[in-house]
Amino acid sequence: MPKKAALDTKIYVLDTNILLHEPLAFLSFKENDVVVPMTVLEELDYIKDSKKDVARDARISIRAMEDLLHDATPEQMVEGVTMRGLGAGDTAPTGNLSIFVDHGLPVDKHVFTSNENDNRIINSALHLQTQFAPRQVVLVTKDINMRLKAKGAGLALVEDYRTDQMVSDIKFLSKGYHKFSGEFWSQVKSVDSRTEGRDTIHTIERKVLPDAYINEYLIDEDGKFAGIVESISENHLEVLDLGFERLMGRRAWGITPKNIAQAMSLHSLLDPHIDLVILTGPAGSGKTLLALAAALEMVVEKNMYDKIIVTRSTPEIAESIGFLPGTEEEKMAPWLAAITDSLEVLHKHDENVKGSMSYIMEKANIQFKSVNFMRGRSIQNAIVILDESQNLTASQLKTIITRCGEGTKLICSGNLAQIDSNYLSAVTSGLTYLVEKFKNFSGSATINLDGVVRSRLAEFAEEQL
Repeated sequence: MPKKAALDTKIYVLDTNILLHEPLAFLSFKENDVVVPMTVLEELDYIKDSKKDVARDARISIRAMEDLLHDATPEQMVEGVTMRGLGAGDTAPTGNLSIFVDHGLPVDKHVFTSNENDNRIINSALHLQTQFAPRQVVLVTKDINMRLKAKGAGLALVEDYRTDQMVSDIKFLSKGYHKFSGEFWSQVKSVDSRTEGRDTIHTIERKVLPDAYINEYLIDEDGKFAGIVESISENHLEVLDLGFERLMGRRAWGITPKNIAQAMSLHSLLDPHIDLVILTGPAGSGKTLLALAAALEMVVEKNMYDKIIVTRSTPEIAESIGFLPGTEEEKMAPWLAAITDSLEVLHKHDENVKGSMSYIMEKANIQFKSVNFMRGRSIQNAIVILDESQNLTASQLKTIITRCGEGTKLICSGNLAQIDSNYLSAVTSGLTYLVEKFKNFSGSATINLDGVVRSRLAEFAEEQL
């Protein structure tokens, strides 16, 4: 380890799950030094050859560290190799990266009852804390139990990795709309309205809603006003008047909204100028049904797009998909039952439901694709429905979004209360990251559907369980 005289920089010891969550995380600690214990490298080595969905992240992290350390001597790797020059801006790293050989360290039998990997990583941090006192040593891990064990073992500083977290709690996550208490117009002191064709646009003072962002919906408790922020200047907001009743009267493929959140979602889904629609909310709020109904309306009825591509994250898909019979689409069918269920609901009154579904799937050119095979594609003039996106990381979502070519609309839906991945939480999910990052992008809209409309049973379960 580099023996720096300055005590204002820290030594960060990284756990394996940090590098699986964000492969280049070791570059995120600015002027501080980063230590990767040998046990972490061994765990990465084991995971990179596994069939787990994080194997790719393990390989990326290993390659990135090898690129930095490949010319270093064994002594330099232990002492530390500078990361200066690997980034730009204020967040560029200037500290050192070193590998710490932790296998020879004696493990205190009074503290740890076994020599398992987590204990060895904690033991490394304890050793460095003693060796470099009074310089601060921080263990960074996403494992809550490991943080408790480290504190109990005597490690002064233990942290979660928060560099990539856009919000500290999902209660602060953007909902995509702002509800005014009382009547909207009673809170507007001055307004300048104009008509453009069939549209009415109101110019109001920005102080009415200082934190407004593009494509944020504005509604009031009285159910008399509904609008959307079209543009923002230093002192003013331009709000397109949607009309509460007109918004609630929107239809797509025979579906009408059951509440104002669904109405706002349908408006964004049917708007050809919005390229990305993000739908969040609890199970049964209508995310998948609305997305599919809008997609069918725009592909079959209006001929605005050529096809519908449906994909989703599937836990342990690398292990399980190969054992299922049939083509890629047939293999994906069990994972995408939510889509076929929604399609069945949309045609439940037809004389021959199965025949209608087969006809529509062919007419709309609905394709079921695995997220694993989206990489490298370029999707043109299509609607992509990404279901269950709460289980994806930010980098995985970036891979999918960057596949979308000219004329393609992406619909991401997910429930942050139902994350299946062992490496993600509600605040670190790629869906949370996406909502906050695209908040100010004029080509995207976010709606949080907060009402369960599936059934009174589902509504009660969502509220009480």
